[in-house]
Amino acid sequence: MTSSDERTRQLNGTCAGSVDMELFLHYSLIPSLCIILVLSFLQRWEHCRQRDDTSLLLENRLGIVIPLDFLGTFSNRWSYGIAFGATANKVMFLFSEGYQPLQVPQWAQAFVLLVGGIEVGLSHFPFFACLSSEFQLISSILGFSYSLIWFAVTILHITQCPHGPFLGRYETVMFYWPSLLCLSFLLGRFLHMFVKSLRVHLGWELQMEEKPFLEVHQAEHVKQLLRKPPLQEKKKSWFQTRIYEWDPCFQFPSRMIGTTTLAFICLYLFIDIEFCVFMYVREELDVFKGELESYIASVNKTGPLTPVILRVKELINVSKGVWVATILPASLTCVSYLFHVLACYRKHIKRLWAGNRHFLPLKFQNPSSSGSVVAIARYSGWQIAYILWGYLIIHVVQSLFGMAIMYSLVLPVIHNQSLGVLQGLGIGILTISIVLGLMILQVWIAASFFLQPKMGPADQQKPLALNNRKAFHNFSYFLFFYNVLLGLGACLSRLLISCTLGTWLVARIDRTIMQNGYEGADMGFRAWVGMLFVDHYHTNPVLVSFCHILMIGHRERKLPQAIKHGYLNQSAGPRTSARSRTRWLLLQTLINNPSLVTLRKPKADHGSQEFTQILLTCSES
Repeated sequence: MTSSDERTRQLNGTCAGSVDMELFLHYSLIPSLCIILVLSFLQRWEHCRQRDDTSLLLENRLGIVIPLDFLGTFSNRWSYGIAFGATANKVMFLFSEGYQPLQVPQWAQAFVLLVGGIEVGLSHFPFFACLSSEFQLISSILGFSYSLIWFAVTILHITQCPHGPFLGRYETVMFYWPSLLCLSFLLGRFLHMFVKSLRVHLGWELQMEEKPFLEVHQAEHVKQLLRKPPLQEKKKSWFQTRIYEWDPCFQFPSRMIGTTTLAFICLYLFIDIEFCVFMYVREELDVFKGELESYIASVNKTGPLTPVILRVKELINVSKGVWVATILPASLTCVSYLFHVLACYRKHIKRLWAGNRHFLPLKFQNPSSSGSVVAIARYSGWQIAYILWGYLIIHVVQSLFGMAIMYSLVLPVIHNQSLGVLQGLGIGILTISIVLGLMILQVWIAASFFLQPKMGPADQQKPLALNNRKAFHNFSYFLFFYNVLLGLGACLSRLLISCTLGTWLVARIDRTIMQNGYEGADMGFRAWVGMLFVDHYHTNPVLVSFCHILMIGHRERKLPQAIKHGYLNQSAGPRTSARSRTRWLLLQTLINNPSLVTLRKPKADHGSQEFTQILLTCSES
């Protein structure tokens, strides 16, 4: 029976499995490109579909395949979010800059990361393309097959190397279970799509209508604006007032859902990686502590460096305990930030819908169009990066606060120095209380003696008009020298509060941590504002409803009433192309108005000349 040390050594040994996930990422581009070509072959150009033109190469079936609509997609949101979650491991690999498919000089690393990002995007492109494709029967088969390949390879990699060198048992499982869960969901989603599309293909179910231009929640929002507000508002609960209130007339776009889902999984993976690094550092510190203990034992605890070594050992133990203890509050802080960003998105976008831009700094109230378009592409990636770096910074700051508390309160008590701690704490509290009391006393004296009385009984405060000016001048003169010393403490407190709030809110991309006038230097906040304006201009419910009304009116004016009803009900019968419908209307118009036949522009087409000759014969007869 092996000992625990040998078992740990076996678990920590390097596992050489037959599956290399980085190499598989390269090879996965082959089926990915094949799937993209198939979907591109099925996809028609939108303008060619309207013209029903089949004269170009391959009947215009080589179209552009989009993964998802980053602006106006409100349906199938959680499927897209889970698809984003399936990319979490590769995103973290890119974030750590460990993915370098090419060996280039240091100055060209940005291009390597760009190539790596494009490769990761191509390898996971079929997940999104198959979810958003109109040809659900074929896309569901392709998506299911591609997801099954990734699922099988990931399972094989886990079963061959389930353990790792840092966390020991089931380290690989801890890293890959979110991706497996997302891939399992995608397998079920593609299977559901296949069954549903097959039933439609066999005629057992009616085909669902195309994606509506005006979403239901957008129409409900406009109806709510047109209704009279209730005389008495419903009483809200504490959760609705303080935390979040659900709005049935609002839905987050797929981009926000996918970003939040991917940020959660990446945060979990980042915490795992951080803990692995901590385990490695802890082992090195334990080795260092062993050497220190050997030195103390060699000098029989009487060497001149013994007190210093004991303090170093204590520092190591305290830092390890504080670092582990602050993992939970730091992670909960970032998790709360993710939910708060969603709440702020809804609050800010609703203010923009209402025409209110005053909550933004003055220079951000009219952002540039090009900057806003770039911001919509930057936001998702930057939000995830801000959360990850913000977690690390918050963790470090909380650890420093924990160390300060340990050395100022806990360790003196452990070393039987409680009286000194209480004495120092009492003196510090008394000093701060006196300083604050003197500041409050200055305000009270100014309000009582140096301001003129209120002009009316309804006034909340006295007017800003000086009284007892001679006494006021003496008051200002003698306090001048004291306030010089008081300003030093105020300056230090300002610096401390600014650093604390800046580091605490660095993960919040929805608010700037820069001072007034310097908000333009905050690139994350610029991306947030640009993203808000793009969503505001493209998904404003009032604007979308207005465009929907215009489209309906144009369609009604374009087609006769009978043709309109036939067109609206044509989903149950055979489809009629736009070109055939136009020719039929032309024939009907020329038969009813024979004089227009001679006014038609002549065409070189033989069939068109024959058609005109027949109409002329019919009109003469």
